[in-house]
Amino acid sequence: MTDTAAAPSARTSTQPPPQDGPRRSYARMAADESREDYSLRYAPHSFRRWSPTMVASTALGGIAYLADFAIGASIVFTYGFTSGFASILTAATIIFVTGIPIARACAKYGLDMDLITRGAGFGYFGSTLTSLIYASFTFIFFALEGSIMAQAMHQAIGLPVQVGYLVTTLIVIPIVFRGMGALAKVQAWTQPLWIIGMVLPFLVLAFEAPDAWGAFGSFGGTEGAGSGFSWIGFGLGTGVALSLIAQIGEQADYLRFMPAKTETNRRRWNLAVLAAGPGWVIIGAAKQLGGAFLAFVALEAVGKTHALEPIAPQIEALRPWLGSFALPAAALFVIVSQVKINVTNAYSGSLSWSNFFSRLTHRHPGRVWYIFLNLAIALTLMEMNMFAALNKLLGFYSNVGIAWITAVAADLVINKRVGWSPKYIEFKRAYLYAVNPAGFGSMVIASVVSILAFFGLFGRYAEAFSTFIAAGLALVLCPLIAWATRGRYYLARPNPVNGPDVVVADVTATHTCAVCETAYELPDIADCPVQAGPICSLCCSLDAECGDACRKDPTAGPVLMPLPTVRTAV
Repeated sequence: MTDTAAAPSARTSTQPPPQDGPRRSYARMAADESREDYSLRYAPHSFRRWSPTMVASTALGGIAYLADFAIGASIVFTYGFTSGFASILTAATIIFVTGIPIARACAKYGLDMDLITRGAGFGYFGSTLTSLIYASFTFIFFALEGSIMAQAMHQAIGLPVQVGYLVTTLIVIPIVFRGMGALAKVQAWTQPLWIIGMVLPFLVLAFEAPDAWGAFGSFGGTEGAGSGFSWIGFGLGTGVALSLIAQIGEQADYLRFMPAKTETNRRRWNLAVLAAGPGWVIIGAAKQLGGAFLAFVALEAVGKTHALEPIAPQIEALRPWLGSFALPAAALFVIVSQVKINVTNAYSGSLSWSNFFSRLTHRHPGRVWYIFLNLAIALTLMEMNMFAALNKLLGFYSNVGIAWITAVAADLVINKRVGWSPKYIEFKRAYLYAVNPAGFGSMVIASVVSILAFFGLFGRYAEAFSTFIAAGLALVLCPLIAWATRGRYYLARPNPVNGPDVVVADVTATHTCAVCETAYELPDIADCPVQAGPICSLCCSLDAECGDACRKDPTAGPVLMPLPTVRTAV
């Protein structure tokens, strides 16, 4: 297809396509956007009916999880307070900095993490691997949070832990099934109770054990690490804490519903995106340190194993004021916290699996069916007692997660600013190469090298700092490869009507897809030579017979981004 072919903006939703091709009717679940939540698409302005404050509060409600307590306690118990404290703060800084450009892009363009990754250096099929990485993040942390919830139910009512795993899995299904609307209500209704439960234990200890913080500051851990600083302990602890870097993807699943930024809401919009995007890690780091403190206080009373389970330290902290009511109060807090996060884990997992399988199978039965796949894997991990291997599992995962997130952030911050990458996010199959070596190549190289380091191939210090190796390589290689290829693999053909200069009035105008005959806003539409008309992004993704004709037209050719002019100071 040449650049002069009719663009979709030249047709209105009342004009039928000139060619009578095959029509697609989606399954009822996939067609119902009240449940589907535009899982594989751009989130249209007409669907973004929530205020910036509402979107931000819903996104922040999803970080109520207590895995932070367990992770923080595990780091400090293993490496001591000084090294653990430095690890948690360093990881939080890296997560915050890389999360800023990703959060802003998701909120601005109405795209989830998978679609952002496609256009930020990975290509259409290149981002398939990151969908799998993200899906694994959701079911790993669902299993971790579910284990914590099952431990609470076991202590509160004596429910066998294995049965508790099943209960924690089944309880979230009705909420996640109904999509963003139900999630927003659950997060809003449970927030006051969660805040009280979060603050109360620390309030009790402030009066009952005022000297505990001082003793905590000189805590040398339970593994003989000592109270001083250790570079090895710092590196390994940071790697564990950085396993949470993919949390920005779950924040993005909410941020894509942020309304358009205007002069009226500009300040609230910027603040909401900052708070609900990278801002989650400020609360997360505080929870890691707070969880480690509660575990330290409870260590002598309950022992190391139970101190790492958030329910036991909660009970011990509340006991001086609540007495026999400490157990049910702590259990209620833990259960509420875990429901708040696991509805988010299950929801985000369903989006990731939808993206993954739609590209591999060219089928989309609906987001809700992938809820069951994600929960089945999480339940299996719980039954395998993954909680016992917490540090090793999260340390390994963080090598891949940080390589991915850093590569995306590098593209958004560096490549797009200097002109090696398009100024906007192109996510549609019709305009993308299958694989872009800039982002995908940098992530693979960084992941492989850092994993080899993690398993000790390059020595003890490289093993401890494997996540820093992953981040550094991804940060350098992504712009380096983009420069070396002159941005050749970002766009397979021009898209003049979906670029960054399209005005809002054009963006919100609807255009009828020639395949499913449904009207979608302009950013979700591509120009299809096979259908001889506009096609929506999902119908384009699911087409298994077009042979990518739009990208194989020899007259189109690659789109070369101009190299920037380099000026030297005199």
